[in-house]
Amino acid sequence: MSSLKEVTENIKSMKVQGAKQIAIYSLKFLKKFCKKYGFGKKFEIVCEKLEKIRPTAVVLHNCLKILKNERNFKTIDRLLKELNKSTEKIAKIGAKLIKNNYRIMTHCHSGEALAIIKQAWKEGKKISVIATETDPLEQGVKTAKELAKLRIPVTLITDSAVGYFMPSVNLVLVGSDAIRKEAIINKTGTALLALAAKENKKPFYVVANSFKLDKREKIIIEERSPKEVYTELLKPGKLKGVKIRNPAFDLTKWKFVKAVVTEKGILIPKEILKLLK
Repeated sequence: MSSLKEVTENIKSMKVQGAKQIAIYSLKFLKKFCKKYGFGKKFEIVCEKLEKIRPTAVVLHNCLKILKNERNFKTIDRLLKELNKSTEKIAKIGAKLIKNNYRIMTHCHSGEALAIIKQAWKEGKKISVIATETDPLEQGVKTAKELAKLRIPVTLITDSAVGYFMPSVNLVLVGSDAIRKEAIINKTGTALLALAAKENKKPFYVVANSFKLDKREKIIIEERSPKEVYTELLKPGKLKGVKIRNPAFDLTKWKFVKAVVTEKGILIPKEILKLLK
């Protein structure tokens, strides 16, 4: 069994990334952990530690909330099944938005957004994708490689080139780490995509399973190490008097969002906000 230290490091270092994948990985660890230690005090302590690793993403929080109320292995299995099935449903529902010869812009690496693109390709639609590099960890490169492996035409661009390429796309499709009353929380740079899409009258769609509905009173926007931005600059004497900040997520206001693709259907902002009450 992997140790808590190993699980923590894999999530912190982004070896395991994405709100849904973090939840799945953590639940699988908890299943093994609870077989050994049960669902008592040690379980509660581990849950608290897991939730603090990536505090912005809400899927794990929602899963742990359910698991704490229903402390058994059937609940863990049910949650894992629902998380995996939700992506299959989202893919089929979301593919309806993509028509033949569409060019799609996406950001970062969203398993759910990619599932929609892959489904549209599988259905025989001739499509192409523009993927942003997604600084500072270049998660968009992972997206580009994944699409290229399937021979889906993909172009990788720098984040700052979004405004240049936006007029040529048909729609924007991004994932989400948390869906809140005030905004969509997703990888830094999402808000700029939304602004560019609005300016160019391009529909901006968010993809998220219902576990991403975030009713927490407050949200912590995770800030990651400055070393991710530019290690060279942090060497002694290289950048005196300059502070580096590296927020992992930003907020995209609802006025920029056309709809959210969920496993329950394509819901407009008004319908999502009702679910968040």
